Amino acid sequence: QVQLVESGGGLVQAGGSLRLSCAASARTFSVYGMGWFRQAPGKEREFVAAITRNDINTYYADSVEGRFTISRDDAKNTVYLQMNSLKPEDTAVYYCAGDSTGWGRRTLEEYDYWGQGTQVTVSS
Repeated sequence: QVQLVESGGGLVQAGGSLRLSCAASARTFSVYGMGWFRQAPGKEREFVAAITRNDINTYYADSVEGRFTISRDDAKNTVYLQMNSLKPEDTAVYYCAGDSTGWGRRTLEEYDYWGQGTQVTVSS
């Protein structure tokens, strides 16, 4: 069983930045693909970014491409989401997820493990 714990959320003004972190308990963290998803009030959970095992590839939703960067530090069992140029529409609960196949896909159903989420609020 893998436990994921997100941190780094908070309140920020539009145009500002935040860095989210997700610490994993997995002994073999490097084999997992990792993703970030978000869910705004009244909306479905949506894909934000993903990174494959061994940091081979990264993927982004069109809405965050060029503003957000996903990265991982396998020595620290941690994945990050650097969020720049934040917009009010980025306001949501952000979830970290782990994919045991290592592919780090775009769809929720491909992920085996989920964190509890961290709130990001962007004020205008």
